[in-house]
Amino acid sequence: MRTTLNIDDQLLASAKHLAIEQGKPLTKLVEDALREKLARQPLSEQKISLITARGNGLRPGVDLDSGSSLADLMDD
Repeated sequence: MRTTLNIDDQLLASAKHLAIEQGKPLTKLVEDALREKLARQPLSEQKISLITARGNGLRPGVDLDSGSSLADLMDD
């Protein structure tokens, strides 16, 4: 699945460097790191709190299928 993440520039540079050292794509390095982190915390102890909001729905012109346009709106 394709997704967009905002990652600190220095962290991303370090991750890219490590991926090159290990001879694997950056995507694989990130997936492995997430799997390792999630494996250390048992699922039964994970607590998820959902934030809900009320309102009149989306603002006109908001496209939830476009990550870049959403990022632009959040930056404004």
